[in-house]
Amino acid sequence: MALTPEILLAGYAHGVFPMAEHRDDPDIFWVEPKRRGILPLEGFHISRSLARRLRRGDYEVTIDRDFEGVLAGCADRSETWISDEIASAYVTLHRRGFAHSLEIRQDGALTGGVYGVALGAAFFGESMFSRRTDASKIALAFLVDRLREGGFTLFDTQFVTDHLASLGAIEIPRAAYMRRLKQALGREAGFAAPPIPVAQDVIQRNTQIS
Repeated sequence: MALTPEILLAGYAHGVFPMAEHRDDPDIFWVEPKRRGILPLEGFHISRSLARRLRRGDYEVTIDRDFEGVLAGCADRSETWISDEIASAYVTLHRRGFAHSLEIRQDGALTGGVYGVALGAAFFGESMFSRRTDASKIALAFLVDRLREGGFTLFDTQFVTDHLASLGAIEIPRAAYMRRLKQALGREAGFAAPPIPVAQDVIQRNTQIS
């Protein structure tokens, strides 16, 4: 069965997401973690070093300007779960207004970014990448701010890595996740509407600096 946008959205609404074993894998399987990673939007953690990095301002933040570029950057690694079929499905979802990207550019080049799916007031973060130091952390800081300002209540990270844990991500049981998901799906939020803020506003609005 082809991975259509309708199937993708239904999967997210039921708490599962697709993956492949590798880039050329013709098969897709659905994942339903017993413990789900989320990043509480009120608990994002910006360290002093990241705050200094954000204030440097030697980068440009854009929204939905290069979704396919971010997708390609996330898949550009020796082992990836983003198969050609999965990539194609998310591009279609992006064209229909459900999948979004946030890009970081430095010296005119795409150096980092993150993409995911918005449904109701839930944002399902799929993947992020970085080609320069801290580019993905900068992307995540601006993404969290955008979700908060846009009215989102759930930021699903699927799993929790050490990198995400350092920024405030936690694991919750599947039952608790499903309760939060149901509540988020019953609300409205906007990804594209909030203007891109200056770094100082992102720092002040989103964390306890330590």
